[in-house]
Amino acid sequence: MKKTIYFFSAGETDGNAKMKDVLGGKGANLAEMTALKLPVPPGFTISTEVCDEFYKNDKKLPEAVIAEVEKALKRLEQLTGKQFATAAHAPANPLLVSVRSGARVSMPGMMDTILNLGLNDQTVEALAKAANNPRFAYDAYRRFLQMYSNVVMGMNGTFLEVILEDLKHDKKYKSDTDLTVDDLKALVQKYKKQIAEHTGRAFPMDPREQLIGAIAAVFNSWNTPRAMTYRELHGYPDSWGTAVNVQSMVFGNMGDDSATGVAFTRNPSTGEKRFFGEFMVNAQGEDVVAGIRTPEPIEKLKDIMPKAYAQLTEVYQKLEKHYRDMQDIEFTIERGQLFMLQTRNGKRTAQASLRVAREMVSEKLISESEAVLRVDPKGLDQLLHPTLDPKSVKTKLTKGLPASPGAAVGQIVFSSESAVQWAAAGKKTILVRVETSPEDIEGMVKAQGILTTRGGMTSHAAVVARGMGKCCVAGAGEMDVDYRTKTVRVNDYQLKEGDFITLDGSTGDVFLGEVKTVDPILDDHFTYMMELADKFRQLGVRANADTPHDADVARRFGAEGVGLCRTEHMFFNADRIDVVREMILADEREERVRALDRLLPMQRSDFAEILRAMDGCPVTIRFLDPPLHEFLPQTEKDLTALAARLKWDENALRAKVRNLHEFNPMLGHRGCRLAITYPEIYQMQARAVAEATIALLKEKHKPKPEIMIPLVGMKDELKRLKRLVEVEVERVQEEMGVQLEIPVGTMIELPRAALTADKIAEEAQFFSFGTNDLTQTTMGLSRDDSARFLSTYIADGILPCDPFQTVDREGVGQLIKTAVELGQRTRPGLKLGVCGEHGGDPSSIEFFHEVGLHYVSCSPYRVPIARLAAAHAALVDRASADGRSRRETEIANQKTGTLRV
Repeated sequence: MKKTIYFFSAGETDGNAKMKDVLGGKGANLAEMTALKLPVPPGFTISTEVCDEFYKNDKKLPEAVIAEVEKALKRLEQLTGKQFATAAHAPANPLLVSVRSGARVSMPGMMDTILNLGLNDQTVEALAKAANNPRFAYDAYRRFLQMYSNVVMGMNGTFLEVILEDLKHDKKYKSDTDLTVDDLKALVQKYKKQIAEHTGRAFPMDPREQLIGAIAAVFNSWNTPRAMTYRELHGYPDSWGTAVNVQSMVFGNMGDDSATGVAFTRNPSTGEKRFFGEFMVNAQGEDVVAGIRTPEPIEKLKDIMPKAYAQLTEVYQKLEKHYRDMQDIEFTIERGQLFMLQTRNGKRTAQASLRVAREMVSEKLISESEAVLRVDPKGLDQLLHPTLDPKSVKTKLTKGLPASPGAAVGQIVFSSESAVQWAAAGKKTILVRVETSPEDIEGMVKAQGILTTRGGMTSHAAVVARGMGKCCVAGAGEMDVDYRTKTVRVNDYQLKEGDFITLDGSTGDVFLGEVKTVDPILDDHFTYMMELADKFRQLGVRANADTPHDADVARRFGAEGVGLCRTEHMFFNADRIDVVREMILADEREERVRALDRLLPMQRSDFAEILRAMDGCPVTIRFLDPPLHEFLPQTEKDLTALAARLKWDENALRAKVRNLHEFNPMLGHRGCRLAITYPEIYQMQARAVAEATIALLKEKHKPKPEIMIPLVGMKDELKRLKRLVEVEVERVQEEMGVQLEIPVGTMIELPRAALTADKIAEEAQFFSFGTNDLTQTTMGLSRDDSARFLSTYIADGILPCDPFQTVDREGVGQLIKTAVELGQRTRPGLKLGVCGEHGGDPSSIEFFHEVGLHYVSCSPYRVPIARLAAAHAALVDRASADGRSRRETEIANQKTGTLRV
């Protein structure tokens, strides 16, 4: 029989850190810590392969696996000297276990955990006697009832939480720790009664039944809506499955000499090399991450339990050195003795990932190439967005903990559902909660920021927000949230749903109203990483820029040129749109030429400004592409106003506009087809490019324009228009006595162009793949209309991802690959680039590297992402050439250690 259970205990272990695919991240690292002789409670891991068997077996554990679990329990009893109870027998020293999920990557809060399993009405008394602490035993029992009834029996946890809160209110208790043993005994009885009423069955008293139910529940949690949403957000495949870790319990709630905590070996928000975390005395691990009580900073543990703190310091330093990465650890102290429950590569903000990577290179823990691979390109997006303007007038409402950096402005909503609904209506929101839970994940994704009144820096809200690169302020305890009335009171203010607030996730401040934001300032760590990326990457990185401002921003971010300058965007300016309309509406060529003559100096100025901003770098100028009707009035009011301005008859204008309407404009009279019909349009643009270039040359600049003809599907289209452009450029050269070299190429955005690229390359001096339209025309999908069903395709596994965000390698990708091979066969050295949205997507960039493109072009703010992604692609490719698979390289460099959106 295939091995399904892997043991870990002092002196022996069946697994190691490299076995994440089988043991999940948690199980693999528990095995590794055990091998390092760290204090890890013994236990066993049920492999991810069993998860697959579980779903194939109608969501039931196979009998063979149940038998293996029984054997593992016996072995655990021998190791601990305790006995796991049966329905008929309660041992004097009962073995209790935790049952936790463990996917191969960290998914904080997305799947389920159960603690204190094995308790029933008999074993709780035995535990109380063995521990000489009845309060502890009944506290553990009521926690177990809460968790198990929710996770395994499907009961809404709010029902039991209300009973607890009512009791605390009646007794005027502030904290759960104020509950007496009699209070806890009464709670247990009330809980069991409520469970029976709400689920229709009694709480199971057989610990073995409890265990099988818990294991099944953890496997089931792999496919809960929140877990599926999280995987979709981060691009993790459904096929991975989760492992289940069954581990003997240690208790942080046995009194004032016990504690539990979560910590990071470096600050996960800033990357500072300082032990960072939180703990609670007399608590269990769920208390820290759930935000039920506000924990203490880890430094205070040194004063309360100096011996345990010293041991913890030694352990965390050993773990970081061993894993060569920042670690996220969980620990419990039971009666002064330290136990390690988990370690994993710590999730961190993009800002922290840059600093950690750079400093670990300085500390000689990792190489420069490893440092590059440690930083997730998508995570850089966190750094490239506005922060609050320090000069703005602000009205401070309150202050919480700076749980996830950045700034967020939006309208208050109090539920995940509202956040989703308001986002669908185009509204920006701040999700305000007492505390978040995994069920809130969809709303957290849609909200601009998250604000909670309870919880610390490692609460659910904080960890998940950092993972998404979302601004978060946690533990704002001065706020009083009322879900019923949808209001929040804070100091002298009462705010209602829909009111605007602003969060500063870097300071924890909360402000009234909308505060102005400013562009980000990037630090030395960012500059260092970009320089490293440039050292390793092979792909060039350009930007899509239509204005001098876009070009300036792109250049500041390291763009090496403009890969797409869309001239039609310039035509929409208020000072020229009517001239463009006159050109479109002209009945005769002479009228059209007169309008184009008025546009010429405008276009010349446009091109000169962008070429000046990109001085010395190539600028690919795409000639007019969209259908002409897009420039005409779209409403009756606008049509009437235009008729008055142009002194046209309104009915005649309406008829003209109607005549230009197309049923399928994306495939209609646009792109090169416009210039075949109206060659004077491209003639004017060619002259504008040539004249702007000469003017800059005379100013001692180094302009490098490239002219790109869009929507070419046939060689003769490009041949005719290339000659048209060349003749006009030659005419300008003769007039001004200056020789120019302006390459003319084309966008490959039609399947026919890709399949006949060898013919088109006879005329084209470069190809630039317009992957937006190439995706539409290849897949038969409208980018504007497909959003309503693409999510279903992705959720059902028909498509792995949105093909307009990440290139479809099997279809669109094969056309690109074919065009590259055919084009270079005809014209060796043919310059190849991409200028669609995919040019800023890391996964697509990896593909473009593989097929041999020379550059990618993306929006200015995605240039740093593209630079780093190109370096990743080159390094992974190099490792593959050295005999390591891409997957092995990713695992070796722990690419999952960076928080992202």
